[in-house]
Amino acid sequence: MQSSLPWASSGGVEVHAPSGSQCIYCLGSRALCGKRQCPILLRYSKLQPVVSLRLEERMAMDGASPPGVFVGRIGYPKVGVGPLVPPFFGDTSILDRPESWWSIDLDRLVEYRSSLVRGIFRVDVHNPWEAGRLFELTQEMAMASQPADASLEFSKPVKARVILDEDAQPFGPYGLVERIEAGGIKVNRVIEKAYYDEDLKASEAVYYAYSAGIAVSSIQKALSAAVFGVGKRRRLVPTRWSITAVDSILAEKLMEKIREYPEAGEHVVYESQHIDNKFIVVIIPGKWSYEFIEMFHPGSVWNIGGGEDVAIGSDYEDSEGRTTYARIGGCYYAARLAVVEHLNRIRRQGAVLVLREAGPGYLLPAGVWLVRENVRKALAGKPVRFGTLEAAITYAAKRLKTPWRMVLRESRLLRNIRERRRITEYLKE
Repeated sequence: MQSSLPWASSGGVEVHAPSGSQCIYCLGSRALCGKRQCPILLRYSKLQPVVSLRLEERMAMDGASPPGVFVGRIGYPKVGVGPLVPPFFGDTSILDRPESWWSIDLDRLVEYRSSLVRGIFRVDVHNPWEAGRLFELTQEMAMASQPADASLEFSKPVKARVILDEDAQPFGPYGLVERIEAGGIKVNRVIEKAYYDEDLKASEAVYYAYSAGIAVSSIQKALSAAVFGVGKRRRLVPTRWSITAVDSILAEKLMEKIREYPEAGEHVVYESQHIDNKFIVVIIPGKWSYEFIEMFHPGSVWNIGGGEDVAIGSDYEDSEGRTTYARIGGCYYAARLAVVEHLNRIRRQGAVLVLREAGPGYLLPAGVWLVRENVRKALAGKPVRFGTLEAAITYAAKRLKTPWRMVLRESRLLRNIRERRRITEYLKE
């Protein structure tokens, strides 16, 4: 993989405790296989470029934060936290704005993300303010509306490693920071208002910011950096957790409205594709229910075993919603938010089947933004309309490389619809 950045070079990639026997449910983060490091992520870590930044002999760095912040989870509740800063100035906003990544490929994404240095200092998630100015400036950057110039001084040289994670976008090199200076931070006024309202619950602050038009990625940063919440109960939220938390909070709030809308009147199919990931969304007349099925073809990141079988996994909820965390992980919640946003726009409810098919071009985990933005993109496009479920399903089946029998065997939503039809037909006799 070639990089166009003059300061990029080869190196290693840091990966954390992976997951187990069923890779599609583990996604390299739950250590289900018992190994200390995920063999899949380790395999690809050796292929990816990492930015060394030529900082091995330097102990300081200046640049424009996108703005961005990172909150780790290793060692919780004592975690690493700090700003994301590249070693250059200018409009760096695209480096940490997933909503702008629709047109970029995987190589460019890794290039963008590996250019961001994490200036890390360790704090307790319950009392990050003990870090003083280090945390104050980090929190201000989490609230910023545009890039802010920053200067970092490290206690040790930067380590040129990248974190790969299926839930969060890749994160670049890091260094233990002992001094942070920043200037020209322009705080987002909506987020600032929520910050000063110490009686506003975190979930209410998340929805308030979203309703005011703040991007989901900006809300996620603010929640992660303890900007939201009631008074002294505010705490840091690891980045990968805050991403799914915001997706879930917003979807749950919108679903309260959706359940009151009339049912969709026709069967429609939407489609999008990016980084060798195809997304198909089928909306079926009926009460709210939702299913996310993902299929990884041989050679893709969660199916590199060398066989010819497609790896498939799913999760589902009916009109009552969920009470447990989805086995499929953050992608389930990212797609669900995009779906309920669309249903809220058209003032309808329905049964929604989201299909994700990843091919061998999807070499390493890019983060759940890929799912959210792809489903958003699909639903913003023109649908193909059908008069019957059978016609819609036949069309969707032809758009996939995966044998449709695998989808039928996996899909609880389609199984439930078939069973309901059989009962209705029997009662009419």
